[in-house]
Amino acid sequence: MESTIKHEESAKSAVINKNINLFIDNKAVPAGSGDTLLLAARKAGIHIPALCYHEKIKPHGACRLCIVEIVKKGKSRIVASCAYPAEEGLQVFTESLKITEIRKHLVELYMALFPYNEEIKALAKKYGLKETRYHKENNYCILCGLCVRYCAEVKKENAIGFIGRGTSKKVAFIPDSSYFKYCVNCMECMDICPTGVFPSNYGIERLPQTSDF
Repeated sequence: MESTIKHEESAKSAVINKNINLFIDNKAVPAGSGDTLLLAARKAGIHIPALCYHEKIKPHGACRLCIVEIVKKGKSRIVASCAYPAEEGLQVFTESLKITEIRKHLVELYMALFPYNEEIKALAKKYGLKETRYHKENNYCILCGLCVRYCAEVKKENAIGFIGRGTSKKVAFIPDSSYFKYCVNCMECMDICPTGVFPSNYGIERLPQTSDF
């Protein structure tokens, strides 16, 4: 009985640790069976931009900057690399014509929403974007939910959450003073928020930032 259990555990471990071979921008890339395309790319030193991703929490794919084009069984489609699993023999393109067109549009939009982000500054320079056609906002929140998910999944506090719907949707503290006190003592959302808007909205200061736009 004991040997059977050990054999089953060994088999499960082998499946988990099984290597997958895929191609990213025509480069052969190894990946683990549990890796996403984004993780496989980062392990291989291939940069795919992402604002709402954090290695400690489940992927959400809200910012859409991490999109890539995949070719599977002769058919192409666009997916969020942070959430799509690595698959054997998959062809992945991080800068195809389709991806570049969509990402440039997103970057221009984000230039209006939060021009202080270093990733957006770098992407704007890469794509030759100096101005944005969109109306600049003062809120800067992209509703990526990174702070909400980090607080719930990593800190296990659920001190913040989404309220409202549609254009009125926003991130807010749970209406309890003890939660606010906890947040002030934690402030880890300050480091993971891609725009810095959530901490600053509640009087938690960040270092001054500058915009190139």
